[in-house]
Amino acid sequence: MKKMLGEDRRAAILDWLRHTSEPISGGELAKRTDVSRQVIVQDISLLRAMEQPIISTPQGYMMAKESKRIRRIIACNHTKEEAESELNTLVDYGVSVIDVIVDHPIYGELTGNLHLNSRFDVEKFVYKLKTTDALMLSGLTNGLHLHTVEADTEEQINNAIEVLAEIGILVR
Repeated sequence: MKKMLGEDRRAAILDWLRHTSEPISGGELAKRTDVSRQVIVQDISLLRAMEQPIISTPQGYMMAKESKRIRRIIACNHTKEEAESELNTLVDYGVSVIDVIVDHPIYGELTGNLHLNSRFDVEKFVYKLKTTDALMLSGLTNGLHLHTVEADTEEQINNAIEVLAEIGILVR
C-alpha cells in the first residue's frame, strides 16, 4: 500500500471508523495507511481536537455512538484477581461495561474506556492485564471504582448488581 499523507490519511481513518461497529486497533490503522502506530496516535489526537467523537477502547478506536440503552453507574471494590469475575458477571447478564472511573486525590476523576460486551472482550482485557505491567485504574484507589454500565433492561442491570453484591464486589 502507498503511504497516505496527513489529511487523506485522517479522512480515511474517519471513514473506516464510521463504517464499522467494531473497534479498529492502532496497529491495524497503521498497516492500512503504511505509517507507524505513533503517527496514528497523533492523527487520532488531531481528529479529537477537531471534535470528532473518537473513543479509545482496549480493543482499538471507534466512534462514540448515541445509545438508547439504560445506563447506570455502579460502585465496586475488588482486587486485581477479582476483576475477571466482576466483568464476566456483568456481561453474562447482558450488561455492557462502558468505562471505569476512579477519584484520584491529585487529578480528580480519571476515566478509562472499556466497552466490554462479552466474555470474549473480558478475556482479551484480562489477557492484556496479565501480560503487561499496566496497573488497573482501581489500583490507584485500593480497588474502589465506578463503572458506567448499560443494558437493554433495568432487570439485566439489577440481576447483575445482585450477584455482585452476593460475591462482595458491589459497594452500597
